[in-house]
This record gives sequence, C-alpha cells and structure tokens, in this order.
Amino acid sequence: MREFTAAAVQVGPHPGPLTAESIKCNVTKTLEYVERCVDATGAELVVVPETVTTGFTPGCGPEELWNLVSELPGALSEQAQEVARRRGVHLVWPTYERGDERGVVFNSAAMIGPDGSILGVYRKTHPFCTELRSRGGWVTPGDEVCVVDTPLGRIGMTICFDGDFPELSRIEAVQGAEVIVRPSALLRSADIWELTCRARAYDNHVYVVGANAVGIDPAGVLYFGNSLIVTPIAEVVARAATHEGWVSAGLDPSTVMGSLTPGSSVPQVWDHLADRNLDLIRRYAEDLQAPASTSFPHGEPRGGVRTRP
Repeated sequence: MREFTAAAVQVGPHPGPLTAESIKCNVTKTLEYVERCVDATGAELVVVPETVTTGFTPGCGPEELWNLVSELPGALSEQAQEVARRRGVHLVWPTYERGDERGVVFNSAAMIGPDGSILGVYRKTHPFCTELRSRGGWVTPGDEVCVVDTPLGRIGMTICFDGDFPELSRIEAVQGAEVIVRPSALLRSADIWELTCRARAYDNHVYVVGANAVGIDPAGVLYFGNSLIVTPIAEVVARAATHEGWVSAGLDPSTVMGSLTPGSSVPQVWDHLADRNLDLIRRYAEDLQAPASTSFPHGEPRGGVRTRP
C-alpha cells in the first residue's frame, strides 16, 4: 500500500417513489458530489453510500426492482465509470444489480478503476433480515469475498450489515486487504455504526472507509450519515455529520502502526493477524461453521421498512 487520500461521500436519494427518472437524478447528483469532492480533496479513492442509485428501501418487490436496475457493468454504472476515468480515481459504486433470472437482485458494489474499468464486483453476503428475498424482501445474497488489487493497495469490499460480522473482514484481511470499504445505509444507531467500523479496523489492522447514507429513501426511511474513516489502530480520523457532503483523510501506511494509541510513546508491538492461535481455530473449525442463534429473546422485523441495518 502507498500513501493516498481517501474520501467518503454521503448523499440522500431523490424523494418520492422509485422510478427510472428518480434513479437518473440519484446518479447525476451523486457523481456531481464525487467530482466536487475530488476537486476539493484530491482523493484517489472515493466511496459513496450503499445502493446510491436507488436508495436502500425501494418500496417495491424484487420483480419490479429487477426491471429498474441493470447488470454490472451496465446502464447504472456507465456514468460512474466515465467520471472515474475522466478524474483518474478509484470509485466504489454501490447499486442494486440485476441477476440473470428475473426477480434475482443483488445488493452490490463495483470497484471502478481510474481507467474506467470495473476491477471487481462485491455482492452483499449478509443482507439485513428485512431486505432478504427469502424473508419477504428483495435481495438475493452473494456468496463470494472480494479483495481487489489496485495501485493504491489491496482493497476489501463490504456493504453495511456485513460490517457486523467479524469473519468477513477477517477473511479479507487474511487475503491481504489493507483497506476495507463499507458503503452503507445504516440507521440502527450512530453508536453501532462507529463501534463496528472501529472494531473491524482494529480487529484486522486495516483502514476502514465507511460512507453512510443521509436523507430519506423511497419508502420514507431516514438516514443519519456520520461517514467515517478509521485507522488500523481504531482512530477515527474523519467524521461527517448528517448533511450531504464528504470527509477525507490521508492514509499513510508508514506511520499508522507506530504507537499504541495516537500520539502515545508506547509502541504497537502486536499483530492481530500474526498472533492468531491457528491451532485453536483449526480445532474449533466445525463450531465456527455450525448454525447458531442467540439464546436471548429478541424482536421481529417490523414490516421491512423501519427496522434497518
């Protein structure tokens, strides 16, 4: 990994019902913010929120949503690819993605390179319960990890609720990820958002760039923003509020792991990857793969609209 500037852009979706015209407005506005952000910060990696082309809760079923979205690459990525090429940046572009079969929709994010090509596509492997098609929602889960080699470094991709699951980020870190991006439309609480971003950064000694939505989506769900950039020792070096806009920070691999905490004279001497007890992990591998659920009583989703990751 080399030193570079990363940015998280947070924007709100077009108000009202989801239509082809509202999607066009979302794409245009988001890319305008991306260009303004690059002008202001010189960022070489820009991350925008989850399902930025539509808003998270589409207010329609998977068949109707399938009709409105496209494959990757496709109509919903073309303008983003052109902006990335023209500005020479890496752009994480999240959108619902049309699957091969009508009604199969993935919650995806494309890593677009500075030449405008798509370097990798990640399909959310841990959709929130209300978005799962198998539970009355609209999303089919992905089944592959995505770590992309770029001139900036190795970048792992997660989406929103994925960040609650340590195993996914750990797999990406073991595969060499130095930065993990987390486009999101998270509204459970700002504390949970910050906790999970910082924990995944610290667990794996990676940078985390989390871009969270603001505004109101087509189903009327309101998002709080608070996009974050976190260092491999869990320091939040950039934090947004609830407004549309962006935050940025320089990522410097030569200095970030030098001390226990920011500014401390005590050195950072451990490595959460190298210090894993692999014998223990192998011994309990079956337990890690076994189905399980919490023993504590918990609630049920409320109609797939207001309860959100």
